[in-house]
Amino acid sequence: MSTSAFDPVAFKSTTRQQWETVAEAWDRWNPALDAWLGPVTDRMLELCGVAPGADVLDVAAGAGGQTMAAAQRVGPLGHVLATDISPAILAYARQRARSAGLDNVTVSEADGEDLGVPAGRFDAAICRLGLMYFPDQRRALAGMLAALRPGGRIGAIVYGPADRNGFFSVPVEIIRRHTQLPPPAPGQPGPFSLGAPDVLAAALARAGFRDIVIEAVDAPLRMASAADCLRFAQESFGALHQMLAHLDDHARAAAWAEVATALAGFEDADGFTGPCQILVAAATR
Repeated sequence: MSTSAFDPVAFKSTTRQQWETVAEAWDRWNPALDAWLGPVTDRMLELCGVAPGADVLDVAAGAGGQTMAAAQRVGPLGHVLATDISPAILAYARQRARSAGLDNVTVSEADGEDLGVPAGRFDAAICRLGLMYFPDQRRALAGMLAALRPGGRIGAIVYGPADRNGFFSVPVEIIRRHTQLPPPAPGQPGPFSLGAPDVLAAALARAGFRDIVIEAVDAPLRMASAADCLRFAQESFGALHQMLAHLDDHARAAAWAEVATALAGFEDADGFTGPCQILVAAATR
């Protein structure tokens, strides 16, 4: 989508609908998500100082994998507020917390660029694989900064560069070619919009954060087979379906068939290993 054609209001509306649609699938894939993202989530929580008794804000919480990890760390004297633009996916986060006996979790529907939370309330604000999709990343970061108490810490996880994330960038590029969609222009949201450490650091600094730390961590997506990864993408990645929406059934099937062939290139006798590099960031208010 070109810069002149980009409509942030429409983008957020579409994003909300995508997550409403795939909420059940995203929750169903949570065991795979936790196995994949668990170690980098723990590192994010360490870097932003989530400790017993802390009050944590989770922005773009999704089905709550990182919410649960934070809630376990803060314990009964702490609290985690999970926010997301999609009420359907928050319902799954709420249910996960209840099933785990975590009474220190509450959920609230909120736009990540307009959180509506009390200023200076939280010890930490976290965001896992959400920040790069906000149309106004500066506004989102400013809101998180304002929500923190003085000395509070932000923690964020984003995808690294596209060429280090073949499990996702390869399907995206194939689908872009089939749909004749150009990549996002600089400054527009997208999976790799914060993929360079200097870009992410600059975004945090512009928002007013200091003591910025960014670590690049290899976090390959491991599954039993490439077919499992294809099914994960088809069921859970609403953005890919949105890109394919204007194609007819035959053209969509052709695109997915090419994606399946490309993903098979990451499979060997031990199963599927999709290249993925995560940037884990932390900074202080």
